[in-house]
Amino acid sequence: YKHIPKHQSKLTCTWNCPKGIETRHGSSREHVLMLLSNLYGQKKAGCVWNSYLVEKLCSIGFQPSLIDECIFFRDDVIFIVYVDDGIFLGPNDQSLTNVIWEISAAGLDIEDQGHPADYIGVMITKHSNGCIEFTQRALIDAIINDVNIGNAYAKPVPAKATQQLHAFKDSLQFDECDFNFNYRSVTGKLNYLTQTSLSDLLFATHQVAKYSSDPRNEHGEAIVYIVQYLKKTRHLGLKFRPNQSKGFECYCDADFAENWNKDFDQHDPSTAKSRSGWVIFYARCPIIWASKLQSQVALSTNKAEYIAMSMALRDVIPTMELMTKLRERNFKVICTQPQVYYCKVFEDNLGALELARLLKLRPRTKHINIKILSISTDDQIADALTKPLAQNTFCRHRKYLCGA
Repeated sequence: YKHIPKHQSKLTCTWNCPKGIETRHGSSREHVLMLLSNLYGQKKAGCVWNSYLVEKLCSIGFQPSLIDECIFFRDDVIFIVYVDDGIFLGPNDQSLTNVIWEISAAGLDIEDQGHPADYIGVMITKHSNGCIEFTQRALIDAIINDVNIGNAYAKPVPAKATQQLHAFKDSLQFDECDFNFNYRSVTGKLNYLTQTSLSDLLFATHQVAKYSSDPRNEHGEAIVYIVQYLKKTRHLGLKFRPNQSKGFECYCDADFAENWNKDFDQHDPSTAKSRSGWVIFYARCPIIWASKLQSQVALSTNKAEYIAMSMALRDVIPTMELMTKLRERNFKVICTQPQVYYCKVFEDNLGALELARLLKLRPRTKHINIKILSISTDDQIADALTKPLAQNTFCRHRKYLCGA
């Protein structure tokens, strides 16, 4: 942020002089200090930095995507930016090297960190059969060492199927128990793990992360349980086996106020909210997955499932539009049949399906063809993202969720 020239900062930030500061122009009470650099943490710092970055990228021929403002195109090169980090995609190393040199010449202080696997901490392995595997054994081992579970037995699932976490206000606080690890640190590492290589941990991790501000003994035990599961499955990860006959598929599910209990709802009102979970596949490869509490309180199972579909399609629709734009720009996409703007949505609630099929309730996306199909609850992959499951059911869903 601070590399933005002063005359382009477009940001005026002033504050009163601290006590003891004297100026050459009189009393410090009559003067203020003005910030000259664009520092991280200011209210408009991110906006100023983004405007400066876009201006520089456009000056060397990049065009921002109309679908996602963090994606830029130039000929056969794609640049994806996240705050002040970015990833380049191109046909060969020489093409990417030339682009990096041009960005440096444009005045941006850029540093080449090498292959994305070296930067994000994910081991990317391409097997002879065409399968690409993402694993993070180093991070898993670090988590196991942090929690220090010793010779504890490994667990076949990441969460107990018979226990729902809540605030546990009557239990001992985490710091008063015998745990010898940092709750927030381990939770942060687990969260990064779920977003990159182990989507099967998403529900269990979100449950413990929810209570990071005031963890209790039961929450610490839940983390230990997750780590015992990691001890058994440290060799697993995401596997991508592209199937060119498959397009977009979305599995979405919801649990209707599964955590609600009248005995502790006063201490934890969020338990009245239902949980949505969904996973999106492209060419039969998982590309997006999520497990979130719904922002509103659903009054019935049908409403909870319908809201889950709505939340899932907010990820599906922009992704389909982005793939369409990639095809228009002659980028190679994995599957051409069926068309990339066609998506199958799998839902196991007939009432929610009926609501979605009513013509008057459809959103303004007539140019996109979404086919909604009924599916048995036993075959609903997203079930693993909304509730703790028994071992056999969880392992069966994990096989598809992680592309194994």
